[in-house]
Amino acid sequence: MAAYKPHTPYNVPFFLQTPTVSIVKGIPYKTYTEAQTPRFCSFRTFGGTENTENDLYTVIDTATVETWFDPAITAACRIRVAPTDGSGTGKVYEILGTPENIEMRNQFAVFKVRAITGGA
Repeated sequence: MAAYKPHTPYNVPFFLQTPTVSIVKGIPYKTYTEAQTPRFCSFRTFGGTENTENDLYTVIDTATVETWFDPAITAACRIRVAPTDGSGTGKVYEILGTPENIEMRNQFAVFKVRAITGGA
């Protein structure tokens, strides 16, 4: 049985943002602490995810991230993709679902992310 091998190199730097929840007047507020050292991943967008709701066609900014396994990467975290050569935007993405520990070997992880955007 062949072990899993990454499809593309991990050449996209990103910073993991871990949440801290504080309760102010009974309302939970999340604040995120960003790691100081970058991690590396393969970041594939495939053009986003197409969605039709109420006859309105939209494209949601999603991507698939493949990286080294780390138990600190959870569904509550976010990532900020670092600009690599000045052309990057430094977008922040929320992790959708639980990151998959490939083959349960604690070596590689894959998860889907969605861009955090503002607007009405």
